[in-house]
Amino acid sequence: MDIEEVLELADHLIFTKTGKHLDHLQQAILRGTIQNCTYSEIAEDHYASESHVKWVGSELWKMISEELGETVKKSNFRAIFEKGRIYKNKISSAIVGETVTVHHINICSESERAKAQQQNKSNLNDPQTTLNQPHIDLNDAPKITKFYDRTQELFTLEKWMIEDGVQLITLLGLSGIGKTTLSLHLIDEIKSNFDYIIYRSLSFAPTLDETLTNLLEIFCKQDKIEIPLKLETKFSQLFNYLRQYRCLIILDDIQMLFCDGQLAGHYQSGYENYQLFYKKIAEVCHQSCVILNSWEKPREIEKIEFENLPVRTLILGSLGLAAQDIFRDKNLSNPETWDILINTYQGNPLWLRMIATLIQELFNSRVTEFLYYDEPILCDSLQDQLKLQFQRLSPQEKMLITVLSNSPEIFNLQSLSTQTKLSNSDLLNTIQSLIRRFLVAREEKDNMTFFIVNPLLKEYVKRL
Repeated sequence: MDIEEVLELADHLIFTKTGKHLDHLQQAILRGTIQNCTYSEIAEDHYASESHVKWVGSELWKMISEELGETVKKSNFRAIFEKGRIYKNKISSAIVGETVTVHHINICSESERAKAQQQNKSNLNDPQTTLNQPHIDLNDAPKITKFYDRTQELFTLEKWMIEDGVQLITLLGLSGIGKTTLSLHLIDEIKSNFDYIIYRSLSFAPTLDETLTNLLEIFCKQDKIEIPLKLETKFSQLFNYLRQYRCLIILDDIQMLFCDGQLAGHYQSGYENYQLFYKKIAEVCHQSCVILNSWEKPREIEKIEFENLPVRTLILGSLGLAAQDIFRDKNLSNPETWDILINTYQGNPLWLRMIATLIQELFNSRVTEFLYYDEPILCDSLQDQLKLQFQRLSPQEKMLITVLSNSPEIFNLQSLSTQTKLSNSDLLNTIQSLIRRFLVAREEKDNMTFFIVNPLLKEYVKRL
């Protein structure tokens, strides 16, 4: 059996049904099936979970079966295609025009198939038949006027979602680093792969019941059915849609579900059931993806990641050289000094825009004049941002940040223990929480670990 010829034939069948060609994983499943590979082996070779590969395979056999009018499974796929039986699929029978024949199976040419698809779109409401026009709901999304280069991050996210079948992605980073902008820009890159794309902000801390209701309104309106009343039933119904359709759901500002004044990742009372929601997103077999944007990592995500489930975390850092575009937009002078600004303000696009505005207004856009001042300058807007971060900290975190900020020396665990009088357990938990908030970083020196506070937060705390 010629693998490429079979793949071409299968691709024609899938294109006839969905208007889309075989994706990377579908091709891998077909190749593996022809080569007598197990789902486990296919999953291992393509860095995907076995459950996800089984799900994609199941949907693939189902679509091929519907087109051929005969039950096709992994166990009989080789036999059916080796025999070269004659089939007349339901779409080609409705089209008058050019056809091509591969192994005696009549398949429409792509031009004819495209015409038929265009004719059928006006009569079909099922998103499965309009995959090139997904239902996109960005009602909560802010307007993105400028996107600064995040090529590598976009490539990573797209690979995780499209090739690796990742079901839950956590996108982390400081406020202003660009999580929301990256998520929304990603939509343009991958929208043809999804039936539904939904963005929701949790900045007003909705309960899980409210969030599920909000999401189900989109699907239930399409199906003209009522939203169930019980939380458990809403939960179940949403997962039915995640299995039935290929959905991308972006939940922004996850940190607003957490408590102020406690270590990172502690949920407010009444919001703990979000933990189960995220866990089920990762565990349950479906074909969708949920992205969580947050200033701090939900604690349950670490536990899920250890279970070898289709879960990934991406931490956004400095924009690097791409941040120079911010200064070009602001018409700043002295480009030879821009790297100093980027390093001082950690490549954070929001912070850099604030400082660029200050340089425009007070220094007539001259960066060298601004850099005459040695210490980091914190404009009012930037101080407000740092204040938000500081106010969320627990008493132990504030004490530790103050110690780290008001001393010229750097501290290891032993010296911090002496300075703070915290128990070893409390000290370790507090440092871990600050690292999870991206406010403290580790530094290795002379085979010892030292802890460094975020330089801008350090400057803010020194002024308190």
